[in-house]
Amino acid sequence: MEIQYSTRIKLMHALCLADSLQDDEAAPNTNLDDYEALAAADYLSCYITFKAIQAAERSPLAERSDNFDMLSVYQAYALLVFAFLARPLAQEDIMPNLQAAQITIAKTLFAGLSDAELIEIVDAGFNKFKLIGDAETEHWTEFRENLDKLAIAFIVAGTDDESPHDKEEVIPLFGQLLSQLCEAFENV
Repeated sequence: MEIQYSTRIKLMHALCLADSLQDDEAAPNTNLDDYEALAAADYLSCYITFKAIQAAERSPLAERSDNFDMLSVYQAYALLVFAFLARPLAQEDIMPNLQAAQITIAKTLFAGLSDAELIEIVDAGFNKFKLIGDAETEHWTEFRENLDKLAIAFIVAGTDDESPHDKEEVIPLFGQLLSQLCEAFENV
């Protein structure tokens, strides 16, 4: 039986949420009807970005004062991940709202920052997102293709028993792609 993509992404949301629970006594919600596919894409884009930042050994806290623009790179990365996670939902008539997603992502990734800082990050992140999305150079085309494949591989790895990989094996690859993106914008 083939599982719909929306079911897979909701399942992955539940699994990653359960992984991130700090309280051993808190039971994760296993009723997938309580999850929404777009909310799952929002959550997973932040989850993946957090994990990628850790895998890349980056420090957003230090960068806030030393290189504030790097925070917008993380925002752009999370938006790209969201876009690739949400795009297959269109086949099920579930249309992503990028405007709403970018606000949710920024508030999640950068909780505690002032509204002015969040606005700056959202605006700069969206500009980088558009730049990467519109770029026709081979480097950016390859980057987008790799991130797209990796996002879907992450969902499959976590929701398909026959997947050759575990979702934890995929996370370091997200870190590598984030490092590439950071390097590209450090040289700008």
